[in-house]
Amino acid sequence: MAKLKITLVRSVIGRPETQRKTVRSLGLRKLNSFSILPDSPTIRGQIHKVEHLVKVEEIADEGKVALDK
Repeated sequence: MAKLKITLVRSVIGRPETQRKTVRSLGLRKLNSFSILPDSPTIRGQIHKVEHLVKVEEIADEGKVALDK
């Protein structure tokens, strides 16, 4: 399963409380902080809610292959 690197690129100052909580639930606190999460419909829905505040990059799950060896 692919993973997503989510980076907070815009501040949550002046944003509605629901958007602040969504950003926090994605594991983001400060500007330019990032979180690596699994690609799932739940995470995609949260990203869609705050897509104007975050940058999303899809990363390969290469670490799993290295652990299997």
